[in-house]
Amino acid sequence: MKRFFSMLCGVVMLGAVVSVCTFAGRCVGVRENVVRLHILANSDSEADQTLKLNVRDAVTAAGAGLLDGVTTRAEAEERLRAALPQLIETAQAAVYAGGYTYPVKAELTTMAFTTRVYDGATFPAGQYHTVRFTIGEGAGRNWWCVMYPPLCVSAATDKDSLQKVMPSGACEIVTASSRFAVRFKVVEWFERMAEWFSKAGG
Repeated sequence: MKRFFSMLCGVVMLGAVVSVCTFAGRCVGVRENVVRLHILANSDSEADQTLKLNVRDAVTAAGAGLLDGVTTRAEAEERLRAALPQLIETAQAAVYAGGYTYPVKAELTTMAFTTRVYDGATFPAGQYHTVRFTIGEGAGRNWWCVMYPPLCVSAATDKDSLQKVMPSGACEIVTASSRFAVRFKVVEWFERMAEWFSKAGG
């Protein structure tokens, strides 16, 4: 009987591991089909945080329609890379309009994020392709959204935008997040461990 229970526990544990690994694989499908927008404030002062939001408004307005009709992340990045100088000018103009002289930098990069919720959709932890704006010292709290699919730079902000660009399993994770709360936490833990080992190895 003891041996039976040991085998049963082993089967349950194996099933749990397989389930988590399958879920983690579907999370990759989310990350590989998303471009995030990340704006980092100069500092946490009230004035700098307000300025960050002004820059956000200017950049998202300038980006409206930019990615309409795009069907792949690669195409989205191509358009964003071409538009980046104009978007930087827009952000810098917003800073000057606020009475500040902070320089604005922007780049297409990859960044680590924890599990985050945006507009009712949950995006699992991990490395994401990101358009990152840094205002001045970049030492303040950030603001982020999903630039592709165009959830924050387009009128098309419903879940249909996600369904058009993500595999069905990945889209289910994002839109039915309440079913996966525990697994989001496990994936986030794995991502943090992977990041720690990566830094330790470097």
